Amino acid sequence: MHAWTCLTTDGPDALVWTESPTPEPQPGEVRVAIRAASLNFPDLLIVQGKYQIKPPLPFVPGSEYAGVVEALGEGVATTHPHLKVGQAVAAFGGLGGFGTHACVNANLVMPLPAGFSFEDAAAFICTYGTTHHALMDRAALKAGETVLVLGAAGGVGTAAIQIAKAAGARVIAAASSLEKCNFCAELGADATINYGSANIREELKALTGGKGPDVVYDPVGGDLADPVFRSIGWRGRYLVIGFAQGGIPALPWNLALLKGASIVGVFWGEFARREPAHNARALAELAAWYAQGKIKPVIDRALPMAALPDAFARMGSRQVHGKLVMTNPRTNPMTNPA
Repeated sequence: MHAWTCLTTDGPDALVWTESPTPEPQPGEVRVAIRAASLNFPDLLIVQGKYQIKPPLPFVPGSEYAGVVEALGEGVATTHPHLKVGQAVAAFGGLGGFGTHACVNANLVMPLPAGFSFEDAAAFICTYGTTHHALMDRAALKAGETVLVLGAAGGVGTAAIQIAKAAGARVIAAASSLEKCNFCAELGADATINYGSANIREELKALTGGKGPDVVYDPVGGDLADPVFRSIGWRGRYLVIGFAQGGIPALPWNLALLKGASIVGVFWGEFARREPAHNARALAELAAWYAQGKIKPVIDRALPMAALPDAFARMGSRQVHGKLVMTNPRTNPMTNPA
């Protein structure tokens, strides 16, 4: 097999394309021939040594991927009879996606229904799993409520627009440019805010008649959190998804008291590990919504696996609309991209 390997946590530029023996799945694992893998913000943090999980070196980054089951580890045929060699699957393994093969715990593998493309599947589990857990589970979103989505043109932001609309909510999409706001409107957002130029508190007041949003979906953090939390509605739920802007906010606790509001942490990976049955039901609902056309991953562009450094650079430019996906040819292993 071939893979991009992290030998030091000096960032994407330090990744090296390496060759090693194709691994055999351990008990409870399956080996997947990877057809596509998506680039997520944690993939950047983990190769910089800034993520909350710090795997021992060397490791292959790439948390989310899709492909074909090549081999079953001991016990999988019994514990997971729905998984078979030759089956198309998606997986959220945390590591291993930026290569040609990966072994992953069978509990983290989602069989793909007919018509589910590998590119869409590679951009599905983490983004949509996180967002469904956030909005439907942690926020208990109800039809008719108003959801503010920050960073709405990104991977999880576009998923949040779609899932909130599928749940019957009104969506206000906030993004850093007019171009991104227009993009969000095309995805179905009911209103938009360009926080690159507008006062977000004034805009929220106008768009909600002074009431404020019921739910805030925040993968951005940084200096947006304070003015947005001051605008949240009574009994509002502020969903802490991540900190793409870099800064971790420090909010005055009295604001939560005055609004009767909740600051709700969202850690989908840990949820999936601790509550696998609950997570499986959520993913099944999402797969049904995909089949019904209610949701569909927004792919900024698909690039060959050899172009992973270019994908990291594009992510760093903050010009991505949706998700970046890396693809492998059907004939593995790849030749050395260097």
